[in-house]
Amino acid sequence: MNRFEKLTPGGEAELVYGEGEFHVVRPGSYVTCAVSRTRIPLDDLRYWSVDLQEAYATAAISFARYQETHSA
Repeated sequence: MNRFEKLTPGGEAELVYGEGEFHVVRPGSYVTCAVSRTRIPLDDLRYWSVDLQEAYATAAISFARYQETHSA
């Protein structure tokens, strides 16, 4: 996210995940973890997959999802 994108309190945001940043498509105050289904406030969002375009609540969840989708 860059400093020019404004966050609107309320519902779920729609994001496009990039390398080291994300862009807000639809403003909101949170996104949902793709695995645990917990709400992640945008200020706390640290983990996501660019390839899968999904957010994760923790590093452990992110790593487990990576292993799941990149196994031989």
